[in-house]
Amino acid sequence: MTLKFHWFLPTSGDGRAIMGRGHSLPLVGPVSGNGHGARAHISGAAAQARPPDIEYLAQVARSAEQLGFTGVLTPTGTWCEDAWLTTAALTRETERLKFLVAFRPGLISPTLAAQMAATYQRLSRGRLLLNVVTGGQADEQRRFGDHLSHDERYARTGEFLAIVRGAWSGQPFDFTGQHYQVTGATVMRPPDPVPGVYFGGSSPAAGPVAARFVDTYLTWGEPPGQVAEKLAWMRGLAEAEGRTLRFGIRLHVITRDTEAEAWTEASRLLDYLDPGEIEQAQKVLGASESVGQDRMRALHASYRSGGSAQELEIYPNLWAGIGLVRGGAGTALVGRHEQVADLIEEYASLGITEFILSGYPHLEEAYWFGEGVLPELRRRGAFSPDHDAAPLATVGA
Repeated sequence: MTLKFHWFLPTSGDGRAIMGRGHSLPLVGPVSGNGHGARAHISGAAAQARPPDIEYLAQVARSAEQLGFTGVLTPTGTWCEDAWLTTAALTRETERLKFLVAFRPGLISPTLAAQMAATYQRLSRGRLLLNVVTGGQADEQRRFGDHLSHDERYARTGEFLAIVRGAWSGQPFDFTGQHYQVTGATVMRPPDPVPGVYFGGSSPAAGPVAARFVDTYLTWGEPPGQVAEKLAWMRGLAEAEGRTLRFGIRLHVITRDTEAEAWTEASRLLDYLDPGEIEQAQKVLGASESVGQDRMRALHASYRSGGSAQELEIYPNLWAGIGLVRGGAGTALVGRHEQVADLIEEYASLGITEFILSGYPHLEEAYWFGEGVLPELRRRGAFSPDHDAAPLATVGA
């Protein structure tokens, strides 16, 4: 089976250090005039933040399209730009690239979400994918007026997705549940094609929702043994629902011509981190209600400040250093291009068919992966550039 690769849009900022924390982690330090936290302990080019303006994000998106990525994931939350608005603007900057738009159910009406998605699908000519983020940080949810418990949020997500899919059916859809009651939910025209729905969640409350309603189940980059256990769990839940899921994984990547160069870059990223930053980030992430986040934090729990980068190698060529200061995906593929391709194929052997990747800075690392690993995977027959959609007319044609 040919694998699909997606890149990441850094809508909370980018740079040569680990910028733009995401997943409910605020920017580091006092906010500067360009909207990014100051980091006095870093000097030189690495201290310069790249604001997430439309020109830079368009540059990242166009590069991902040129290199052969299927799509780009755009995050959601307080500390990044709105995913719907940002990606809608970028559809005019690209031709084939798909946009995996992260959004939080429960913050808007499910019928409105169905309408937004149907409109987006028509205007983009079929390039929308949806990443459903239920939310695992209580203070972040309260910021948006959401005071439900962790398990209640997942129950609401299930109802939300039932209504969205019902509204897309082309017939008026009625629904009465614990969290929603709608009568005649529909959209002007059903989306064509129906956007693929992506979803991640490691808790007992999350699994049944994925099994019933989503197309692609996502996991963060745990070692292959742990990933295999999670996929077996989800396959069982989906089979009980009479369904089959696709599987994807979210990882960072540091790939170079030699293994030594890749680990030198990982060490550089680690050297840029201030112990105070790590402590504060871990304090915030430790308060998370997300089971997946707890699993990420456990991967680097033994690390002590001042250690070497390779002390955080938790599996051959899998590095947990990113998770010291970043919420969500906290591991990276690190090594020479052939080693990274080997580990990708190991995950693929478990049933992973989609890889959502990122790196610092996102522009340069897209090229390292696109010019180093993708040709190697193509040589092995595991990858070919995405051709799900025919090239669209050039803007202005």
